Amino acid sequence: MTDVIGQAIYDYHFRLSPGKLLIHNELGKPDEMPVEIYFREEKDMPEMEIMALELCQGKVLDIGAGAGSHALFLQDRDADITALEISPLASGVMRNRGVNKIITTNIFEYSAQQYNTLLLLMNGIGLSATLDGIRKFLQHAKSLLLPGGQLIFDSSDVAYLYKKHKPPTKRYYGEIHFRYEYKKQKTPWFSWLYIDQKNLKAIAKSEGFSMEVLMVDENDQYLARLMCLK
Repeated sequence: MTDVIGQAIYDYHFRLSPGKLLIHNELGKPDEMPVEIYFREEKDMPEMEIMALELCQGKVLDIGAGAGSHALFLQDRDADITALEISPLASGVMRNRGVNKIITTNIFEYSAQQYNTLLLLMNGIGLSATLDGIRKFLQHAKSLLLPGGQLIFDSSDVAYLYKKHKPPTKRYYGEIHFRYEYKKQKTPWFSWLYIDQKNLKAIAKSEGFSMEVLMVDENDQYLARLMCLK
């Protein structure tokens, strides 16, 4: 996939004539994604993210770390934090911003170490793409977790989208197709998963995790903690 998001993050950080980062979806007109959201400081983070960060314990792997804002939050509090990011350009930005430990790879191809906490914020669990994909992700997560380890992430129930649109008939309604565009460069279409609490709980249980919902906001976004029962 073209490193569109990484390029937008890189240009914004180094002030190289940044452009608009657009998100195309199947349901309507494209939206602009403010690149500065990847550079938030603590004062700009929502309550749900702060709670998630404060619950991180032991060795932490921040999956899909972006520009490193969450990793820097934890690093400033002396946490043992490693940032994992698939984008080489975003990894370079994190390095320039002072993140100490960075791994540049696809999470599904990583197995070098084990951690007490796997963190996926800004709906990072969506990288699972599908309901079948989240099963595969949780199976892989087990190999990355130390005994008693936890996953912390947010997601949301997007059933509200289908008040105006017909839900898909051949896939789960939370498997949304997107593509990014930046400076006339577009990614291929890809699926990103938004999973409702009921489906998540059932899948987590079948894969050997207990599930706790820690917070729900007015938009049906929720913060979940999965504990590995192995």
